[in-house]
Amino acid sequence: MSDIKKAVLAYSGGLDTSVILKWLQDTYQCEVVTYTADLGQGEELEPARQKALQFGIPAEQIFIEDVREEFVRDYVFPMFRANTIYEGEYLLGTSIARPLIAKRLVEIAQATGAEAIAHGATGKGNDQVRFELGAYALNPNIKIIAPWREWDLLSREKLMAYAEKHGIPVDMKHKQGGSPYSMDANLLHISYEGRHLEDPAAEAEESMWRWTVSPEKAPDAAEYLDIEFEHGDAVALNGNRMSAADVLTHLNILGGKHGIGRLDLVENRYVGMKSRGCYETPGGTILLKAHRAIESITLDREVAHLKDDLMPRYASMIYNGYWWAPERIALQKLIDHTQQTVNGWVRVKLYKGNVIVVGRDSKTDSLFDSSIATFEDDQGAYDQKDAGGFIKLNALRMRIAANLKNRK
Repeated sequence: MSDIKKAVLAYSGGLDTSVILKWLQDTYQCEVVTYTADLGQGEELEPARQKALQFGIPAEQIFIEDVREEFVRDYVFPMFRANTIYEGEYLLGTSIARPLIAKRLVEIAQATGAEAIAHGATGKGNDQVRFELGAYALNPNIKIIAPWREWDLLSREKLMAYAEKHGIPVDMKHKQGGSPYSMDANLLHISYEGRHLEDPAAEAEESMWRWTVSPEKAPDAAEYLDIEFEHGDAVALNGNRMSAADVLTHLNILGGKHGIGRLDLVENRYVGMKSRGCYETPGGTILLKAHRAIESITLDREVAHLKDDLMPRYASMIYNGYWWAPERIALQKLIDHTQQTVNGWVRVKLYKGNVIVVGRDSKTDSLFDSSIATFEDDQGAYDQKDAGGFIKLNALRMRIAANLKNRK
């Protein structure tokens, strides 16, 4: 008999987590509390409540929350202040959602008196690490149940057989084969893995993409967009102030319309294997380009370069699940400090898969001094003779080395 009397399950209402719910009841003979987060995945979540009720879960132990605003404001935007990309390309759409879910699982466990949390991440992936590192960081004594590391239901056929045996409702899409991909969606992105994509030499099928048109089918006319920033965060589009979640929602629509934000990537998972995934991140792709543009005129050169030096490490922290670790929190304070002067607007042109920066300005924090940078007469603002001594001093070590080489 397990000492776990109650567990909080990260529950989507789909086949996997529905099987997990029943499996927890049978294997651990414990009460199950379900948690479903609306992260902007674009699916109706009320059916998850009805399915949980069918399993005998009391209504007061079914938690369905709209966390879209919190997700973008407190997780996505702080990450974008660092211009974060993993392995040069990936905008971390799945990774950044996990710390929020982990936090809520732990909080609900405390509120309901549960000893454990449970998740549906497999033993091969990164998400198990992200959920569990986050949970342990927030509650070092929490117990964790990871069914994919315990059970023998290691194929879709076995899951289907278990569901039929125990009367678990199975959607027609599963009975008919469903999507050939494993997908994860939130306001920042949608990801695709598995099946056809497991051959890294095979081109992704055009029918797979859901958020973006192909660049070939995007409008023939470019569209201009003004994005306003305050302290590094986008706060308005074309002069209209919006909440964080609304900004990203509108950017997704515009980016999808113009075929922006597709990525086909073979990445290095934290657990050691290489994995091929495809991603659609239309709004995030626009946001990254625009944020770097506003920083280009508002950040000191060495501060900007320091941020670029630190970014790959910061990206790895998020990808590997260390959002709640002290090193990420400390680095975030530095990043946020740099954003105090990142205020102004950026104009981008959206055209057939491209985000082209065509203008940027800051009335309060621009470091661009046209009187110095001009190619015309600068009226003595910059003494060009100074450059000679500057160059000689910077060349001194190389001149010494060259003289030594010549004497040998």
